[in-house]
Amino acid sequence: MFFKRLTSRVAPDDASLLRKYASTGDLVFLGDLYDRYTHLVYGVCLKYLKDEEASKDAVMQIFEKLVVSLMKTEVKEFKGWLYTVVKNHCLMQLRTQQMHIQMSLDHPHENGHATLNGLALQEEEGRAELSADYWPLIEKGLPTLPAEQQQCIRLFYLEQKSYQEVAEMTGYELKKVKSYLQNGKRNLKIYVEKNHE
Repeated sequence: MFFKRLTSRVAPDDASLLRKYASTGDLVFLGDLYDRYTHLVYGVCLKYLKDEEASKDAVMQIFEKLVVSLMKTEVKEFKGWLYTVVKNHCLMQLRTQQMHIQMSLDHPHENGHATLNGLALQEEEGRAELSADYWPLIEKGLPTLPAEQQQCIRLFYLEQKSYQEVAEMTGYELKKVKSYLQNGKRNLKIYVEKNHE
């Protein structure tokens, strides 16, 4: 009993386990670290994939991915980094599942349900493209954009509105909203690259 209490009190932190795994390649360290977050990984997978079995499979696939990537990637904050890895893994799975579905916005009445799913997926992927790490810098870059791009970027990224909601709030056509977001993202990335460090 005393031994268990003592060991739990001195359990190594995430950074320590990461260093040990990176230096030794011993999966015991990575396993201990991943065990702390498997319930969170499963929860995120279930949120995106909406299927228990697919989510369980994804938990294992993500661990296999970490075995390789953590040997060559320096991670400062494991929990946040892992969340991004899990989210991107799920988005890639959804994209693969929907490859055969026509997601054209020009024909919304043809298989409307699939088109809506495809649009939601595009929105998630679009938000993932601008890293939260750069938001302070992006905020500074926003005033350099044309007004339409600024407005769409703020609504879509900061207020988490959907494409359709942005269109309704601004009065722009859906195609225009996507165009303003695409151009705005490109301009912000250029601004970030020029001003980051």
